[in-house]
Amino acid sequence: MKTLKKIVFWIFVSFAIIQFIPIEKTNQPINKSVNFVDVKKSPPKVVTLLKNACYDCHSNETVYPKYAYIAPFSWSVKDHINEGREHLNFSVWNSYNKDLKESMLNKAVQTLKDKSMPLPAYIVYHNEANLSDAERTVLIKYFEEILKTKSY
Repeated sequence: MKTLKKIVFWIFVSFAIIQFIPIEKTNQPINKSVNFVDVKKSPPKVVTLLKNACYDCHSNETVYPKYAYIAPFSWSVKDHINEGREHLNFSVWNSYNKDLKESMLNKAVQTLKDKSMPLPAYIVYHNEANLSDAERTVLIKYFEEILKTKSY
């Protein structure tokens, strides 16, 4: 029984100690001259869908949920955000070259069609990100129109 108490004690102590390992949660300022929805003058419906389903991981407008303040969950959240921004960051859209923009839009269309984005684990805690088929179609058509007109 003493061994079990020691194990529980050290687990608790370890959990308490890792809370002192913070993650950076400061978002970079938004520059409207490079931000996707501002540059593209996106319709309000598209803006709402993007902000609800994409912007937490794919922009500098991340809203960190309460569980993102508890290690080790915070580490996982930050890792997903960093990875998402690495693949596409709507907040710096106009800093990308034409080929990269085209590639990102094509990838966005594909991930919307195959429903691989938003991530299922994200949807569990963010119901507003659970896009209906009709909402997916709105975004797909919007991105496809940009691709068709080559107005990246």
